[in-house]
Amino acid sequence: MVKLIDEAIAEGARVKPCCEVVEISYRSYLRWKDGQVQDRRKGATKRVVRRLSEQEREEFYQQANSCEYRDKTPGQIVASLLDKGIYYGSERTLYRILKDHQALTNRSEKRRTTTPRKPPALTADGPSQVWTWDITWLKTDVKGIFLYAYVVIDIFSRMVVGWSVEEVESPDLAKALFERIIRDRKVQPQFVHADNGGPMRGVSLVAFLTQMNVQLTFSRPRVSDDNPFIESFFGTTKTHVTYPKLFTSLSAAREWFASFVDWYNTKHLHVGIGYVTPMQKHHGEDVEIFRRRQQSLDAAAACHPERFVTGPRCVTPERTVVLNKAS
Repeated sequence: MVKLIDEAIAEGARVKPCCEVVEISYRSYLRWKDGQVQDRRKGATKRVVRRLSEQEREEFYQQANSCEYRDKTPGQIVASLLDKGIYYGSERTLYRILKDHQALTNRSEKRRTTTPRKPPALTADGPSQVWTWDITWLKTDVKGIFLYAYVVIDIFSRMVVGWSVEEVESPDLAKALFERIIRDRKVQPQFVHADNGGPMRGVSLVAFLTQMNVQLTFSRPRVSDDNPFIESFFGTTKTHVTYPKLFTSLSAAREWFASFVDWYNTKHLHVGIGYVTPMQKHHGEDVEIFRRRQQSLDAAAACHPERFVTGPRCVTPERTVVLNKAS
Protein backbone atom coordinates (compact mmCIF):
# COMPACT_ATOMS: atom_id res chain seq x y z
CA MET A 1 0.00 0.00 0.00
CA VAL A 2 2.82 2.41 0.92
CA LYS A 3 4.65 1.46 -2.28
CA LEU A 4 1.60 2.33 -4.41
CA ILE A 5 1.28 5.73 -2.74
CA ASP A 6 5.00 6.42 -3.13
CA GLU A 7 4.81 5.58 -6.84
CA ALA A 8 1.85 7.96 -7.25
CA ILE A 9 3.74 10.69 -5.40
CA ALA A 10 6.72 10.15 -7.70
CA GLU A 11 4.41 10.81 -10.62
CA GLY A 12 3.40 14.14 -9.06
CA ALA A 13 0.35 13.22 -6.99
CA ARG A 14 -0.25 14.71 -3.56
CA VAL A 15 -0.10 12.51 -0.46
CA LYS A 16 -3.51 13.13 1.13
CA PRO A 17 -5.60 12.59 -2.03
CA CYS A 18 -3.68 9.34 -2.60
CA CYS A 19 -4.55 8.19 0.92
CA GLU A 20 -8.23 8.94 0.29
CA VAL A 21 -8.17 6.88 -2.92
CA VAL A 22 -6.75 3.78 -1.18
CA GLU A 23 -8.99 4.44 1.86
CA ILE A 24 -6.40 4.86 4.57
CA SER A 25 -5.79 7.88 6.77
CA TYR A 26 -2.87 10.21 6.27
CA ARG A 27 -1.60 9.39 9.78
CA SER A 28 -1.62 5.66 9.00
CA TYR A 29 0.53 6.34 5.92
CA LEU A 30 3.02 8.28 8.04
CA ARG A 31 3.20 5.46 10.64
CA TRP A 32 3.75 2.85 7.92
CA LYS A 33 6.51 4.99 6.41
CA ASP A 34 8.20 5.00 9.83
CA GLY A 35 8.06 1.21 9.96
CA GLN A 36 5.06 0.91 12.32
CA VAL A 37 3.25 -1.72 10.30
CA GLN A 38 1.22 -3.35 13.09
CA ASP A 39 -2.52 -3.26 12.34
CA ARG A 40 -4.10 -1.54 15.34
CA ARG A 41 -7.58 -1.16 13.92
CA LYS A 42 -10.55 -2.37 15.96
CA GLY A 43 -11.24 -6.02 15.23
CA ALA A 44 -7.85 -6.69 13.68
CA THR A 45 -6.03 -9.90 14.61
CA LYS A 46 -3.58 -9.20 17.41
CA ARG A 47 -0.82 -11.22 19.00
CA VAL A 48 -1.36 -11.57 22.76
CA VAL A 49 1.89 -12.61 24.40
CA ARG A 50 0.19 -14.17 27.43
CA ARG A 51 -2.21 -16.23 25.35
CA LEU A 52 -1.95 -20.01 25.68
CA SER A 53 -0.75 -21.91 22.65
CA GLU A 54 -3.16 -24.24 20.90
CA GLN A 55 -1.34 -27.23 22.39
CA GLU A 56 -1.61 -25.81 25.92
CA ARG A 57 -5.30 -25.04 25.45
CA GLU A 58 -5.94 -28.58 24.26
CA GLU A 59 -4.03 -30.08 27.22
CA PHE A 60 -6.00 -27.86 29.63
CA TYR A 61 -9.27 -28.94 28.00
CA GLN A 62 -8.37 -32.63 28.14
CA GLN A 63 -7.44 -32.33 31.82
CA ALA A 64 -10.80 -30.70 32.57
CA ASN A 65 -12.61 -33.62 30.92
CA SER A 66 -10.52 -36.41 32.41
CA CYS A 67 -12.14 -38.96 34.72
CA GLU A 68 -10.66 -37.16 37.73
CA TYR A 69 -12.04 -33.71 36.90
CA ARG A 70 -15.09 -34.22 34.67
CA ASP A 71 -17.56 -33.53 37.54
CA LYS A 72 -15.67 -30.56 39.02
CA THR A 73 -16.05 -26.85 38.40
CA PRO A 74 -13.28 -24.83 36.67
CA GLY A 75 -12.34 -23.28 40.03
CA GLN A 76 -11.94 -26.71 41.63
CA ILE A 77 -9.94 -27.99 38.66
CA VAL A 78 -7.45 -25.10 38.73
CA ALA A 79 -7.00 -25.42 42.50
CA SER A 80 -6.50 -29.18 42.31
CA LEU A 81 -3.92 -28.85 39.52
CA LEU A 82 -2.04 -26.23 41.54
CA ASP A 83 -1.86 -28.72 44.44
CA LYS A 84 0.00 -31.01 42.02
CA GLY A 85 2.31 -28.22 40.91
CA ILE A 86 0.61 -27.84 37.52
CA TYR A 87 -0.65 -24.54 36.13
CA TYR A 88 -2.11 -24.04 32.68
CA GLY A 89 -4.14 -20.89 33.26
CA SER A 90 -6.72 -19.18 35.43
CA GLU A 91 -10.28 -20.27 36.19
CA ARG A 92 -11.55 -17.65 33.72
CA THR A 93 -9.25 -19.03 31.01
CA LEU A 94 -10.72 -22.50 31.51
CA TYR A 95 -14.23 -21.07 31.24
CA ARG A 96 -13.28 -19.51 27.88
CA ILE A 97 -11.79 -22.78 26.64
CA LEU A 98 -14.91 -24.73 27.63
CA LYS A 99 -17.08 -22.11 25.93
CA ASP A 100 -15.07 -22.40 22.72
CA HIS A 101 -15.67 -26.17 22.80
CA GLN A 102 -19.39 -25.65 23.59
CA ALA A 103 -18.86 -27.55 26.83
CA LEU A 104 -20.27 -25.05 29.33
CA THR A 105 -22.80 -27.43 30.86
CA ASN A 106 -23.60 -28.48 34.39
CA ARG A 107 -20.69 -30.71 35.43
CA SER A 108 -22.43 -32.31 38.44
CA GLU A 109 -25.63 -34.18 39.24
CA LYS A 110 -27.10 -31.08 40.89
CA ARG A 111 -30.28 -29.98 39.16
CA ARG A 112 -30.00 -26.53 37.65
CA THR A 113 -32.32 -24.00 39.29
CA THR A 114 -34.99 -22.60 37.03
CA THR A 115 -37.17 -19.52 37.35
CA PRO A 116 -40.85 -20.39 36.90
CA ARG A 117 -42.39 -18.70 33.90
CA LYS A 118 -45.04 -16.05 34.37
CA PRO A 119 -48.51 -17.46 33.65
CA PRO A 120 -50.03 -16.52 30.29
CA ALA A 121 -52.00 -13.28 30.02
CA LEU A 122 -55.78 -13.87 30.16
CA THR A 123 -58.11 -11.30 28.57
CA ALA A 124 -61.78 -10.74 29.33
CA ASP A 125 -64.05 -8.24 27.53
CA GLY A 126 -67.25 -9.59 29.02
CA PRO A 127 -68.59 -11.58 31.99
CA SER A 128 -68.09 -15.33 32.50
CA GLN A 129 -64.92 -15.51 30.42
CA VAL A 130 -62.19 -15.64 33.08
CA TRP A 131 -62.70 -16.63 36.70
CA THR A 132 -60.06 -16.54 39.39
CA TRP A 133 -60.27 -18.13 42.80
CA ASP A 134 -58.40 -18.78 46.02
CA ILE A 135 -58.81 -19.80 49.65
CA THR A 136 -58.16 -17.54 52.63
CA TRP A 137 -57.90 -18.42 56.29
CA LEU A 138 -60.39 -17.02 58.81
CA LYS A 139 -59.26 -16.90 62.44
CA THR A 140 -61.47 -18.42 65.09
CA ASP A 141 -61.63 -17.77 68.84
CA VAL A 142 -59.55 -20.92 69.37
CA LYS A 143 -55.85 -20.24 68.79
CA GLY A 144 -54.45 -22.34 65.94
CA ILE A 145 -57.88 -23.30 64.58
CA PHE A 146 -58.98 -21.71 61.31
CA LEU A 147 -61.91 -21.72 58.93
CA TYR A 148 -61.40 -21.50 55.17
CA ALA A 149 -63.23 -19.19 52.78
CA TYR A 150 -63.36 -20.39 49.15
CA VAL A 151 -64.08 -17.47 46.80
CA VAL A 152 -64.49 -17.35 42.99
CA ILE A 153 -64.68 -13.98 41.22
CA ASP A 154 -65.16 -12.86 37.63
CA ILE A 155 -62.19 -10.67 36.64
CA PHE A 156 -64.26 -8.62 34.17
CA SER A 157 -66.74 -7.32 36.72
CA ARG A 158 -64.92 -8.27 39.97
CA MET A 159 -68.20 -9.87 41.05
CA VAL A 160 -68.13 -12.81 43.44
CA VAL A 161 -69.82 -15.58 41.46
CA GLY A 162 -69.53 -18.18 44.20
CA TRP A 163 -68.18 -18.78 47.68
CA SER A 164 -68.24 -21.16 50.63
CA VAL A 165 -66.78 -21.31 54.12
CA GLU A 166 -65.51 -24.71 55.24
CA GLU A 167 -63.59 -26.29 58.10
CA VAL A 168 -60.89 -27.80 55.88
CA GLU A 169 -59.05 -27.14 52.62
CA SER A 170 -60.01 -29.81 50.11
CA PRO A 171 -60.06 -30.18 46.31
CA ASP A 172 -63.34 -32.10 46.68
CA LEU A 173 -64.97 -29.12 48.38
CA ALA A 174 -63.57 -26.83 45.69
CA LYS A 175 -65.02 -29.13 43.02
CA ALA A 176 -68.42 -29.05 44.73
CA LEU A 177 -68.28 -25.23 44.76
CA PHE A 178 -67.57 -25.01 41.02
CA GLU A 179 -70.26 -27.59 40.27
CA ARG A 180 -72.78 -25.48 42.19
CA ILE A 181 -71.73 -22.21 40.50
CA ILE A 182 -71.93 -23.67 36.99
CA ARG A 183 -75.24 -25.39 37.73
CA ASP A 184 -76.94 -22.40 39.37
CA ARG A 185 -75.67 -19.72 36.99
CA LYS A 186 -75.95 -21.94 33.90
CA VAL A 187 -72.65 -20.59 32.59
CA GLN A 188 -69.09 -21.79 32.56
CA PRO A 189 -65.91 -19.77 32.02
CA GLN A 190 -63.32 -20.22 29.31
CA PHE A 191 -60.46 -19.97 31.81
CA VAL A 192 -60.00 -20.48 35.54
CA HIS A 193 -56.88 -19.08 37.21
CA ALA A 194 -55.71 -20.11 40.67
CA ASP A 195 -52.71 -20.25 42.96
CA ASN A 196 -50.42 -23.26 43.20
CA GLY A 197 -51.84 -24.81 46.37
CA GLY A 198 -52.89 -28.41 46.82
CA PRO A 199 -56.67 -27.80 46.60
CA MET A 200 -56.17 -25.83 43.37
CA ARG A 201 -54.27 -28.68 41.70
CA GLY A 202 -56.32 -31.47 43.23
CA VAL A 203 -57.16 -34.31 40.85
CA SER A 204 -60.93 -34.16 41.40
CA LEU A 205 -61.18 -30.42 40.69
CA VAL A 206 -58.80 -30.45 37.72
CA ALA A 207 -60.58 -33.46 36.21
CA PHE A 208 -63.99 -31.81 36.56
CA LEU A 209 -62.94 -28.50 34.98
CA THR A 210 -61.04 -30.26 32.21
CA GLN A 211 -64.12 -32.35 31.46
CA MET A 212 -66.10 -29.09 31.18
CA ASN A 213 -63.52 -27.83 28.61
CA VAL A 214 -62.34 -25.11 30.99
CA GLN A 215 -58.67 -24.21 30.57
CA LEU A 216 -56.63 -23.92 33.79
CA THR A 217 -53.74 -21.59 34.58
CA PHE A 218 -51.76 -21.30 37.80
CA SER A 219 -49.67 -18.68 39.55
CA ARG A 220 -45.97 -19.13 40.16
CA PRO A 221 -45.12 -20.52 43.61
CA ARG A 222 -45.15 -17.79 46.29
CA VAL A 223 -45.93 -15.00 43.79
CA SER A 224 -49.14 -13.29 44.91
CA ASP A 225 -48.96 -10.74 42.08
CA ASP A 226 -49.93 -13.48 39.63
CA ASN A 227 -53.43 -13.55 41.16
CA PRO A 228 -54.05 -9.87 42.01
CA PHE A 229 -57.84 -9.64 41.71
CA ILE A 230 -58.59 -12.27 44.33
CA GLU A 231 -55.84 -10.95 46.63
CA SER A 232 -57.39 -7.48 46.37
CA PHE A 233 -60.78 -8.95 47.27
CA PHE A 234 -59.36 -10.63 50.38
CA GLY A 235 -57.74 -7.32 51.34
CA THR A 236 -61.12 -5.59 51.08
CA THR A 237 -62.71 -8.39 53.09
CA LYS A 238 -60.34 -8.30 56.05
CA THR A 239 -60.14 -4.51 56.28
CA HIS A 240 -63.91 -3.95 56.18
CA VAL A 241 -65.27 -2.24 59.28
CA THR A 242 -67.65 -5.15 59.99
CA TYR A 243 -64.99 -7.86 59.80
CA PRO A 244 -65.13 -9.60 63.19
CA LYS A 245 -61.42 -10.61 63.34
CA LEU A 246 -62.38 -13.84 65.14
CA PHE A 247 -65.25 -16.18 64.33
CA THR A 248 -66.95 -18.18 67.04
CA SER A 249 -68.46 -20.89 64.85
CA LEU A 250 -68.79 -22.12 61.28
CA SER A 251 -72.39 -20.93 61.06
CA ALA A 252 -71.43 -17.45 62.28
CA ALA A 253 -68.66 -17.24 59.68
CA ARG A 254 -71.02 -18.29 56.89
CA GLU A 255 -73.66 -15.79 58.02
CA TRP A 256 -71.18 -12.92 58.06
CA PHE A 257 -69.62 -13.90 54.74
CA ALA A 258 -73.02 -14.07 53.04
CA SER A 259 -73.84 -10.56 54.27
CA PHE A 260 -70.45 -9.23 53.17
CA VAL A 261 -70.61 -10.76 49.67
CA ASP A 262 -74.09 -9.27 49.19
CA TRP A 263 -72.75 -5.83 50.17
CA TYR A 264 -69.67 -6.24 47.99
CA ASN A 265 -71.60 -7.28 44.89
CA THR A 266 -74.52 -4.85 45.15
CA LYS A 267 -73.36 -1.80 47.14
CA HIS A 268 -69.56 -1.53 47.02
CA LEU A 269 -68.40 1.19 44.58
CA HIS A 270 -65.32 -0.55 43.25
CA VAL A 271 -62.44 1.76 42.28
CA GLY A 272 -61.04 -0.68 39.73
CA ILE A 273 -64.21 -0.61 37.60
CA GLY A 274 -64.95 3.13 37.78
CA TYR A 275 -66.86 3.37 41.07
CA VAL A 276 -69.78 1.19 40.08
CA THR A 277 -70.80 -1.99 41.85
CA PRO A 278 -69.60 -5.37 40.55
CA MET A 279 -73.22 -6.34 39.91
CA GLN A 280 -73.79 -3.24 37.75
CA LYS A 281 -70.63 -3.97 35.80
CA HIS A 282 -71.52 -7.64 35.38
CA HIS A 283 -74.93 -6.85 33.87
CA GLY A 284 -73.75 -3.96 31.68
CA GLU A 285 -75.53 -1.24 33.66
CA ASP A 286 -72.28 0.69 34.05
CA VAL A 287 -72.50 2.03 30.47
CA GLU A 288 -75.66 4.00 31.26
CA ILE A 289 -74.23 5.13 34.61
CA PHE A 290 -71.11 6.55 32.94
CA ARG A 291 -73.31 8.28 30.32
CA ARG A 292 -75.37 10.02 33.01
CA ARG A 293 -72.21 11.06 34.86
CA GLN A 294 -70.86 12.61 31.67
CA GLN A 295 -74.12 14.52 31.20
CA SER A 296 -73.79 15.93 34.71
CA LEU A 297 -70.22 17.01 34.01
CA ASP A 298 -71.22 18.62 30.70
CA ALA A 299 -73.94 20.60 32.46
CA ALA A 300 -71.49 21.75 35.14
CA ALA A 301 -68.97 22.77 32.49
CA ALA A 302 -71.60 24.79 30.66
CA CYS A 303 -72.25 26.80 33.84
CA HIS A 304 -68.61 27.17 34.89
CA PRO A 305 -66.28 26.52 31.93
CA GLU A 306 -63.37 28.14 33.79
CA ARG A 307 -63.37 25.22 36.22
CA PHE A 308 -62.73 22.63 33.48
CA VAL A 309 -59.36 23.46 31.96
CA THR A 310 -59.10 20.27 29.90
CA GLY A 311 -62.81 19.83 29.41
CA PRO A 312 -65.37 17.71 31.28
CA ARG A 313 -64.30 14.10 31.15
CA CYS A 314 -65.87 11.23 33.03
CA VAL A 315 -63.13 8.69 33.74
CA THR A 316 -64.27 5.29 32.54
CA PRO A 317 -62.13 2.14 32.78
CA GLU A 318 -61.25 0.11 29.70
CA ARG A 319 -63.77 -2.54 28.70
CA THR A 320 -61.04 -5.16 28.35
CA VAL A 321 -59.48 -6.58 31.51
CA VAL A 322 -56.14 -8.42 31.38
CA LEU A 323 -54.89 -10.79 34.06
CA ASN A 324 -51.08 -11.03 34.20
CA LYS A 325 -50.47 -8.52 31.43
CA ALA A 326 -47.15 -9.07 29.68
CA SER A 327 -44.64 -6.41 30.76
